[in-house]
Amino acid sequence: MNKHHSFSIRVYYEDTDAGGIVYYANYLKFAERARTEALRQAGFEQFDLMHDDGIAFAVRHCEIDFLKPARLDDLLTIETALNDISKVSITMQQTIRRGDETLVKLSVKLAVVGKGMKLAKLPEPLQQSMRKLFNH
Repeated sequence: MNKHHSFSIRVYYEDTDAGGIVYYANYLKFAERARTEALRQAGFEQFDLMHDDGIAFAVRHCEIDFLKPARLDDLLTIETALNDISKVSITMQQTIRRGDETLVKLSVKLAVVGKGMKLAKLPEPLQQSMRKLFNH
């Protein structure tokens, strides 16, 4: 069974609309932060990958299903699971929860890009670390 990475975040006033409901685009920001923290837990920093390896991640495809709203002061948990990893892309499933309640589900495919935003190869040590982190 594959593991998932968990990241918690509190909903602040700046994350909400006038009614105190999380603005829809902010779920994408929350998911991005969770993916960055999963990468960090695997032993890699985005800054170092950009400057040392010359690569970055670009969202190639994203599907998002909004099931229930999050509200001001909610404590959310973003669970990230690895679906697939190849030499040039990573596909992840993310679930945003409030306690046991599922609020949002995302499927995100990230392309590995290099100079000029051209497709690049994911370093083998990063592939191995991600597989190990997620038991994939």
